[in-house]
Amino acid sequence: MFPILQKPAGALDPVCGMTVDPQHAAGEVEYEGHKYYFCSKGCVAKFQADPEKYLHPSAKPESMDAAPAGTEYTCPMHPEIRQIGPGSCPKCGMALEPATFTAATLDEVNPEYVDMRRRFVISAPLAVTLIALMYAGVHWPSLELILATPAVIWAGWPLLQRGCESLVHRSPNMFTLIAVGTGAAYLYSVIATIAPGIFPDSFRSLHGEVAVYFEPAAAIVALVLLGQVLELRARSKTSAAIRALLGLAPKTARRIGPGGAEQDIPLDRVRIGDRLLVRPGEHIPADGEVVEGSSSVDESMITGEPVPVEKSAGGKVTGGTVNGTGAFVMRAERVGADTLLARIVKMVSEAQRSRAPIQRLADVVSAWFVPTVVGVAIVTFVVWAIWGPAPRMAYALVNAIAVLIIACPCALGLATPMSIMVATGRAATAGVLIRDAAALEALAKVNTLVVDKTGTLTEGKPRLISSSNDEALRLAASVERMSEHPLAGAIVAGAAERGLPLATVTGFRSITGQGVTGTIDGREITVSNAPQTELLEQAEPMIREGRTVVYVSIDGRAAGLLGITDPIKASARDAIRELHRQRMQIVMLTGDNQGAADRVARELGIDEVHAGLLPAQKAEAIAAQQARNRVVAMAGDGINDAPALARADVGIAMGTGTDVAMETAALTLVKGDLRGIVRARKLSLATMRNIRQNLFFAFLYNTLGVPVAAGVLYPVFGLLLSPVIASAAMTLSSVSVIANALRLRKTVL
Repeated sequence: MFPILQKPAGALDPVCGMTVDPQHAAGEVEYEGHKYYFCSKGCVAKFQADPEKYLHPSAKPESMDAAPAGTEYTCPMHPEIRQIGPGSCPKCGMALEPATFTAATLDEVNPEYVDMRRRFVISAPLAVTLIALMYAGVHWPSLELILATPAVIWAGWPLLQRGCESLVHRSPNMFTLIAVGTGAAYLYSVIATIAPGIFPDSFRSLHGEVAVYFEPAAAIVALVLLGQVLELRARSKTSAAIRALLGLAPKTARRIGPGGAEQDIPLDRVRIGDRLLVRPGEHIPADGEVVEGSSSVDESMITGEPVPVEKSAGGKVTGGTVNGTGAFVMRAERVGADTLLARIVKMVSEAQRSRAPIQRLADVVSAWFVPTVVGVAIVTFVVWAIWGPAPRMAYALVNAIAVLIIACPCALGLATPMSIMVATGRAATAGVLIRDAAALEALAKVNTLVVDKTGTLTEGKPRLISSSNDEALRLAASVERMSEHPLAGAIVAGAAERGLPLATVTGFRSITGQGVTGTIDGREITVSNAPQTELLEQAEPMIREGRTVVYVSIDGRAAGLLGITDPIKASARDAIRELHRQRMQIVMLTGDNQGAADRVARELGIDEVHAGLLPAQKAEAIAAQQARNRVVAMAGDGINDAPALARADVGIAMGTGTDVAMETAALTLVKGDLRGIVRARKLSLATMRNIRQNLFFAFLYNTLGVPVAAGVLYPVFGLLLSPVIASAAMTLSSVSVIANALRLRKTVL
C-alpha cells in the first residue's frame, strides 16, 4: 500500500529531511506492535524490524490521531490534496489549511500568512522605490537591478516555486502565469542591463536605449503577495463558525469524587458516568443528564434558539452550552469525540471540504483556462512584435505579460469553495448541520417536503388531554404508577398537573395487550384499552380524532375514560405556514392510523397524507413523488425513517431522534425543530445566489480583462494596460470574491 524506502539507520525523513531513527526521533508511539517515530516537523515514519527500512510518512494509521504527528492540511479548492503540516497545493498552488479544527489548532497562527506578510513588507518598499525612480525619469539599470533582485527573487520565491511546481505536475494555475510573467520581465531586464548590445533595433527606444522592466516585475510580486496576505486573512474568517464552536468547549471540568471531594480536571480526563459540578456562567463540559439542582441554559450557539431552556433533574444538557445563574450536578453520558459539539465540528469541517455540483462548471473552465491564456499571450506577443509601434518587441513583451497577469484564474476557483465554507459554518450556528455541499445546493431546488408525524410534527411523547372525571384519573394514575407502558407516564403526569393525590395499590398485575389492574381500598381498578359499552358514545369523537382512549373501571363497572394524544410541536404551525409561503408542497407519511394522521394534517394545513405505512412503503411514496418530477426533501427522526431519508433528494434528520436517522440524512436539525428547515432553505437560496454572483464576476472580469490587456483598445483609444495595473486588478478580483462570500455570515435566517 505504501512504498518501503531503503534507508540506512540514522537516515533523513524522505519528506522533510529530518532524522527519524530511534536515537534522534522527537517522539514515539506504539501501534499494533510497531513503533512509530516522529521528527520535529510532525512527520511520522515506521521503524520496522529491519533498521534500514522506513515506511513512508503518509502511512500514519487513522487511529493514531492522538499521536503527535502534526496537523493534517488540505486545499480548499482541491480537498483530495492532504498532507501533514502546512504547504501549498500541487494542483492550484494555494496555501493549504487545516483539514479539521481542534482545540490545538484553534489559536494557531497560519505560518503561510506570517511568511507572506513578511515577504510583502520587504518587497513593497523596494517596488515603490523602483516606481518612483521610473516616474522621476531616473534610468539607472544597475541600481534597479540591485533593488529588484531581492523583491523578485527572495520575496517572490514562493510564487516562482509554485509556478515551477505547476509545470512539473502538469497542472497549470495562477502561479504558472505569475511565474512566467514576472520571470520573463525580470530575466529580460537582467540581460538588458548586463549586455544591452545584443538587442536589435526593434527592442530599442527612439533614443537607442533598451528598456528594462524591473519595476513592473517587482510591483507585480508585491501586489500578488498583498493579495495572498489579504486572501489568507479573509479565508481564516470562513472558519470563524467552527472556531466559535470549538471555543465553547471548556478546558477543564469540576469532577465530584466518591467522597464528595471536588477536583478540577482537564476535559480529556472526563469519563462516562462522572458526576460534574457546573457553576453559574460556566460552559457545560460534556453531554449528560442533570441529577441535582436546576438552572436555565443558553443553547443558542448549538441550536440557534436565543431563549434559554430551563433544566432540572432528569433534563438533558449539551456540552458547550452556557449555564445560567443556577448551579447543578450532571452525570456525563457522552464525552470527547462523542459529544454533540464534537460531532457538529466534524460534520461542518467535512461539509466545508465537499464540492457542490455547480463547482463542475468552474472546474471545466479552469482546466482549459490557463493553456488558453498562455496561447492568447503568445498571439499578443506575435501581433505586437509584427505590427506594433516602435519599439515593437518592448510593446509585445509588456502586453503579453499583462495578459498573463490579469487572467489569473484564482477568482474563478475560489467562487464556489469560499461560499460553501462560509454557508456551512453559518448553518451550524443556526442549529442546522449540513453533511455536504451537494445537499446545500439541492435544498434550493426542493419543492416538496415529506415529513414523518411522530417526533417530527408532534412531540413524540404521549400527553393526557382529557378525563371524564378526576376520580377516574386519580385511580388510574395510582395503578399506572407501577406500570412501564409509555401511556402510563402520560396518565401519571396528567394527575400530577391537576394536583390529585395518588392512592396505595396492592395486587398490581399487567396483562400484555389488555391493560393493568390493582386493588385500592378493597376495590379492583382496571385500566385498559378495551372499549366499554356505556362509554362508547362519549369516546366516539376522540376516536375519530385519532386520539388514544383509555377506559377505567371499578369492580368491573365503567368509571370513566381518559383521552391521550401526541401533541403537535408548537413550532410546527409556524414552520408549515412559512414553507407554504415558499410554495412548498407538504406531504405527511406516517405509520400511525388514518384518524390520528388526518387530525394533525387538518390542524397544520398539510397538503397530502399517507397513513399506516411501513418503512419500505415510505421510501416507495417518496419515489412516487420523484416520478412526478418533484424534488423531494424528507424530514424524519426514527430508525423507520432511514430508508425514506436515503431515498429523498435531501434527507433531513431531527437532532432529537436516532443516530441512524442522523447518519443517513444530508441535513440534521440540532433541536429537532422544523423551523430549522425554513432557515436551511433560506441559507441554501442565499448561498446559490452568492455562488452565481461570484462566478459571474469571475467570468466577466476575465472576459473583459484579457482583451484589454492584449491591447484591443489601443488602435482606437491609444490605451494600454500596464502589467502593474493588471496585477492589482487580479488581486482585487480574488479578494472581492472572498469578501462577497463572507457576506453569507450575516444572512438573516
